Amino acid sequence: MLVRRIARPLLATVFVAEGVDALRHPQLHVDRAEAAWNRLQERAPLPAPPDRETLRTVVRLHGAAMTGAAALLALGRAPRLSGLALAALTLPVAVMNQPFVARRGADAADRRARRERFVRTLSMLGGALLAAVDTQGRPGLAWRVSHARPDHAARDARKALGSAAKDVRKHVS
Repeated sequence: MLVRRIARPLLATVFVAEGVDALRHPQLHVDRAEAAWNRLQERAPLPAPPDRETLRTVVRLHGAAMTGAAALLALGRAPRLSGLALAALTLPVAVMNQPFVARRGADAADRRARRERFVRTLSMLGGALLAAVDTQGRPGLAWRVSHARPDHAARDARKALGSAAKDVRKHVS
């Protein structure tokens, strides 16, 4: 359908931009990831964060994976799997960008920017989930299973009826 051919590349652009930014400028992402790790460490027993070089490599790999999955979605190759991968790759970004923990010295502009990043990330997650469940107008697995049972029962009943009719004809003749 034409709408899907247009919508998928449009949806993929934000993921490509995010992934390329992580590849080209990983330092900002490393800072955010480290800050998020430290915030989580205050609430849960987590090990110490990895060193900055390892975190930089992880951020770049994450950006490459996001760019690759977005490219596949834009091209229409395995769109459901690509959407699922993008949703999974967006979750850590949402955790990293969540604005609900107060930062020391954060002014109103910083809080607003964090909130906007978080809302954008949630929108990305929602779009990826929609792409992951889109069956392209065909029935989904749950619908096919629910309709296969009555169809199978009807087929069995027709078969039994045909067999019974054959037996009756054989005994009548």
